[in-house]
Amino acid sequence: MADRAEFGQYVAARSERLLRTAYLLCRDWATAEDLVQTVLTKAWLAWDRVGDDPDPYVYRILTNTHVSWWRRRWRGEVPTERLPEPSVPPGPLTSQVEDRDLLWDALGRLGRRERAAVVLRYFADLEHTAIAEILGCSPGTVRGHISRALAKLRADLAVAPVRERT
Repeated sequence: MADRAEFGQYVAARSERLLRTAYLLCRDWATAEDLVQTVLTKAWLAWDRVGDDPDPYVYRILTNTHVSWWRRRWRGEVPTERLPEPSVPPGPLTSQVEDRDLLWDALGRLGRRERAAVVLRYFADLEHTAIAEILGCSPGTVRGHISRALAKLRADLAVAPVRERT
């Protein structure tokens, strides 16, 4: 897949999916857009070495770049857990948003590799072998990451309503 014209076709076909995957990894749209732009730049520079199936190569660039950005990020500010007052009265729509927020918070508490494995498996719908290639580990390690992550999510979401009441 050394043809540069195919790179344009790949970007047109995959950029939206890459952006959503990047968002799930970093949980911020602006950072996800920057991450995808950086990933596509790196992929362009190495496009002649990518091979016939560019997805594993590009997803590996995506996860590695995300991890390196995460390591460099400044963590001096600490957000408060609760806002001083609710901005919207409670109702059916706010409970859906609260449920989604609980899930996002639980995903955020997972380790980077566990979160990456869950996102790549259940959102990007990649097989264990492809995830293992992207993360640079064995398929058994990927299954372990996913198993531990799902157990943590189940436990975290089971106590979430109790945590909200206290």
